[in-house]
Amino acid sequence: MSSFSTSTRTIGDDAPVYVIAEIGINHQGDPAIAAEMIAAAADARADAVKFQKRSLNRILTAEGLAMPYRNRHSFGETYGEHKEALELSEAVYHDLKALADNLGVDFIASGWDEESIDFLDALGIPFFKMASADLTNLPLLRHAAGKGRPLVLSTGMATMEEVRQAYAEVRETAPAVGILQCTSTYPSPFSGIDLRVIQTYLREFPEAVIGYSGHELGIAISTVAAALGAKIVERHFTLDRTMKGGDHAASLEPHGFAKMVRDIRHVEEALGSGEKRLQEGEVPVREKLAKSIVTTAPIARGTRIERGLLTTKGPGTGISPARLAEVVGRVASRDLQADRILTWEDLQ
Repeated sequence: MSSFSTSTRTIGDDAPVYVIAEIGINHQGDPAIAAEMIAAAADARADAVKFQKRSLNRILTAEGLAMPYRNRHSFGETYGEHKEALELSEAVYHDLKALADNLGVDFIASGWDEESIDFLDALGIPFFKMASADLTNLPLLRHAAGKGRPLVLSTGMATMEEVRQAYAEVRETAPAVGILQCTSTYPSPFSGIDLRVIQTYLREFPEAVIGYSGHELGIAISTVAAALGAKIVERHFTLDRTMKGGDHAASLEPHGFAKMVRDIRHVEEALGSGEKRLQEGEVPVREKLAKSIVTTAPIARGTRIERGLLTTKGPGTGISPARLAEVVGRVASRDLQADRILTWEDLQ
């Protein structure tokens, strides 16, 4: 696995899991709510906050913009009006990035068209996050990769061959590439998440940073993703899951997000180094519960010790039973009482 860095963090290799709070369009198109969400994400120990930047007339046809869009999550009569209501201005983006910088979290966004990529590049985001919807949009991927910033690809709605094709398209141009396992249903049923794809990606793309973008309910799955090797974990973030909007139901509120980050950090700590060793905290437990070689009868000084004179009992403060063969045949260096824990000083 490779790595890349933002101004404050390393992502990949042996670095801690990089946790992204995907604000997306959960700000309701309100800059004040967006700012509140950034502050809440920082308090929840997110490493980054992520938004979505679109130029609507570039990503939708006139027919698509005019499509009726009347439902309980709609912010407009047409799909275009709905999307326009949820789009933040470039000036607001500058303000929000400044806020994120002051709070010590990375500010990133997914650009859904070339003009948005150009704007985000000028804004100075540390890397591009490409939405699952654009994994097969190879012209857009090439445009983003050409900016010279790392590129992170979500892979929802994709086949393995499409993931390979997208990676091949950008790997020679982008300085680093991330690939996130993702299922683009909101919320995702557990049967469709397929976390083992993370391990497939680790084998197939050893030079990429592998991660997970989740839309499931709860926090357990994301912590398992970290245990399976994900070095980026992205989850949708909201102030209130009951708010109007289609993404809130598959989002985590601040307290849930904070618990997820806590559990990911616990998992990282618990994974350890892979080297089996006696832990410092286990030493007193071992002495209490393990066994030692113990005499079964009095043994006079100078007596050659036979197997019948020995048994094993706790505590484990003496010679280990694993070394019984080294004790049998030795000579007692002093008089030994019955039921005595043997030490090497008792033997010649």
